[in-house]
Amino acid sequence: MRTRAKICGITRIQDIQSVVDAGADAIGFVFFPPSPRSVTPEQAKELIRHVPAYVQTVGLFVNASADDIIQILKQAPVDILQFHGDETPQQCQQIAAQAGRRWYRAIQVKPEMDVTAVIRQFQQAGASAVLLDAWHPELKGGTGYSFDWSAFPKLDIPLILAGGLKPENIEDAIKTTNAYAVDVSGGVESAKGIKDQQLIEQFMQGVQRGSAKC
Repeated sequence: MRTRAKICGITRIQDIQSVVDAGADAIGFVFFPPSPRSVTPEQAKELIRHVPAYVQTVGLFVNASADDIIQILKQAPVDILQFHGDETPQQCQQIAAQAGRRWYRAIQVKPEMDVTAVIRQFQQAGASAVLLDAWHPELKGGTGYSFDWSAFPKLDIPLILAGGLKPENIEDAIKTTNAYAVDVSGGVESAKGIKDQQLIEQFMQGVQRGSAKC
């Protein structure tokens, strides 16, 4: 199975074209103002206009209310919700139902965490996937750190690998984890929120090589 890839934290139209040309499956928009990669609903609306068919759009939210998310979706109708805060399985389920969207939850893998048990909770609540990211005491994603890939579980739900991915290590990351998909942001940037076309191309080439060896 080919490993899917999402490029997250898109802020510019030209970066969408680079992502699409390189063959990524999904584009992520960050709706979390503290993030340097955050976009407003108005900005996201304009960016989404340039995303072609068969490329999915994902909205990243951190502890946002259902009302806030629904208001954002009225302007920026992303395909999938990515919950990246402290949302419980029940909160994710309820918000997604009100918003009429599929969803998945990002989990920061902490030391001594029973990752499988946490994944199962979100799976039972209806998650379309679960994203495993590196843990950081203050940051919510985009940390540039990775966790122990050898501990990556193999379960009957699509698992997305994130955290510290870049062109130099993506092939090994996929080979080690056999993840359903990978999610990168800072690893393909020249500056925060500014994607680098060459790095995106190199990253996607690594995804293809890693997929071929799984």
